[in-house]
Amino acid sequence: MVNQDTPLDADDLAIFADRIEALPPDDAEWVARLWREVLRLRALETAALTQPVEETKTEQTDDELDEHVAQVALDTAEWLKTLWNVGYMGAGSFRAEPRSTFPTIDLEDVRRSSLFARIRQGKHVLPFPPPTRQGSPWHELVEDSAAAAVGVNAEIIRDESGAALGAIIEGCADWEILAEVSERGEFIVQHQGKGPKYRLLFAENLQATLQREPPQTVCTIQLHNHGGLASYTLEWPAKDGTLQMIPLRAATWARATAEADYWLATTHPEMYGQIRFEKRAH
Repeated sequence: MVNQDTPLDADDLAIFADRIEALPPDDAEWVARLWREVLRLRALETAALTQPVEETKTEQTDDELDEHVAQVALDTAEWLKTLWNVGYMGAGSFRAEPRSTFPTIDLEDVRRSSLFARIRQGKHVLPFPPPTRQGSPWHELVEDSAAAAVGVNAEIIRDESGAALGAIIEGCADWEILAEVSERGEFIVQHQGKGPKYRLLFAENLQATLQREPPQTVCTIQLHNHGGLASYTLEWPAKDGTLQMIPLRAATWARATAEADYWLATTHPEMYGQIRFEKRAH
């Protein structure tokens, strides 16, 4: 079995270069760009290891440098996978449909990508694109359950009979209208049928506010204690009326709710942000 921790030697690198040439043209272009970046990093690493180290700059060890580079590589891989699977795009670009043509990425996209910044901060990536605000991902709207109402530019799209068809909020036309609460300009909306529900309210001066609706459903997370160690399990009602017990990779209550939210986003995106969790010792 190949040791995944062993650095690739020159022969291995040459083999990968040959395999890139055999890829379909659309894939070969972006893989080759990543490949050149790998070679550039390898050259920088070699130069750093062979260059004499000044006595005043010996605080960072080789192991620390390797861990940092490895984490950046892992985060970049997660970012690129999300670009491909979910359809996020970089700065100045519209989202592409998942599994479409791979986007062209330059340094400015890396610098301005809120998605890449989230990954570098160790946060979960939403398995579906969030709403956008003037073209940029609006993660905080989806994730901050305690956020106050925010002022927005909004417009309701209606058909010839006057029925509401959808909403454009902050330049994003992917908002669905779930209900028209009253004739006073009040609507319940949701972005692409996924994530939290919001109350969109138009004032008399045509200014609008967007307020997240509070959760209407409560689910239990069981707390288990084993020899002083805590673990958590989410109780989820299955379609057949039984309870699914979903183990959560968490040792604290805050992490348990975050993991439960991420499980919801992955398996039941239409319910994400609409459930409140309560803790029960088992």
